[in-house]
Amino acid sequence: MTAEAIERKMMKKALGQILVTLSLLASSASCLAGSGSDMGPAHRYEHQLNTISMMEAGTLVGKEGVYFFDVNTLELWAEGYIPGAIYFNVKDWKKLLPANKDALMVFYCANRLCNASEVAAHSVMKMGYTNVKQMPDGIYGWRLANRVTERP
Repeated sequence: MTAEAIERKMMKKALGQILVTLSLLASSASCLAGSGSDMGPAHRYEHQLNTISMMEAGTLVGKEGVYFFDVNTLELWAEGYIPGAIYFNVKDWKKLLPANKDALMVFYCANRLCNASEVAAHSVMKMGYTNVKQMPDGIYGWRLANRVTERP
């Protein structure tokens, strides 16, 4: 192969890479983060969320006056939940709450990447419940620690 042929081949390859890059840039120009709305500060809750370790939560399972709320999907709930936990992901979840607003309530979802239990805990605190905790490790952390679970 001659030097001229090698140079043409390299030019074609470089041109192809440039065209791919330009097409990717053109297609991404219409994509806006946050659905195109104006940027603003992250949502701030009026209440400070209290977390609870899995070890501490484990000492509370089965105790009278302590409520565990599982805020996972129904499929994840069916795979197993903390013994005595109440499935929270329902439309009329307010009916599940204890009458005593000082009762200890522990909310959990899947793991540290899931924030459903945080949202639920904040919602309950907004209603005036004072002893609300959130367990960040969730049911996956619970299972990984070989803790006992129940199934529906």
